[in-house]
Formats: sequence, C-alpha cells, structure tokens
Amino acid sequence: MKVYKLTETEEKFANIIWKNEPIASGDLVKLSEKEMNWKKSTTYTVLKKLCQKGIFKNEDAIVSSLITKNEYNAKQSVIFVEDTFGGSLPRFLTAFISGKKISKKQAEELKKLIDEYKEV
Repeated sequence: MKVYKLTETEEKFANIIWKNEPIASGDLVKLSEKEMNWKKSTTYTVLKKLCQKGIFKNEDAIVSSLITKNEYNAKQSVIFVEDTFGGSLPRFLTAFISGKKISKKQAEELKKLIDEYKEV
C-alpha cells in the first residue's frame, strides 16, 4: 500500500481540490489565494508536490485527483491503526468504544462487515 503523508497545509489544499475537481489550474490559484492567502507560485509549488506524491494530476491545466478523498482517508485510517494499535483491529475497536454502549443496529452492521471480510 502506498503511503501518503500530507502536512496539515497540504491536506487543507487537497481538500480544496477534492471539493472543486476537476478544476482549471487558474481557478485553483484564485481559490487558494482566497481561502489560504497563497500566491500563485505557492499554489503551483504545493500542487507539484501533491502530483509527485501521486494524489493529483495537472493535465492541460486541469487539476483532478488520482485518489479520492475517501481513498485517502481510508489509507490514513489503516496507517493510524497500524501505528497506534500494532495493526490490531480488535484493540482499535476496544479503545474506540471504551465503555460506551453501541446500538443493536451498530452491532449488526459490525457483524455484517466482519462476515463480509472474514478470511475463509
């Protein structure tokens, strides 16, 4: 699995792209100036970094994603569980629930997910 490490600023910029894609690079410059107070050069520098990381592409002055925001978030969740809980999903769930009760519906959804992804 490819690891995508983004700084807080890169992630904020990525969210602008995901929210507005596909977006003309000139329009992205304007949005970045408005939302992040960035100059044109900063926008293109950070965009180039994110393209090199394989998250976005800038073809014919149109910026679009190579991975969706949901795919990015899923990868970050896996990394978090691996780093924090040694990759143990039961340890993660125990910490996440920690004394709370889950609804019958939530329990059924978890059971369904487990059955769906269980090794045979």
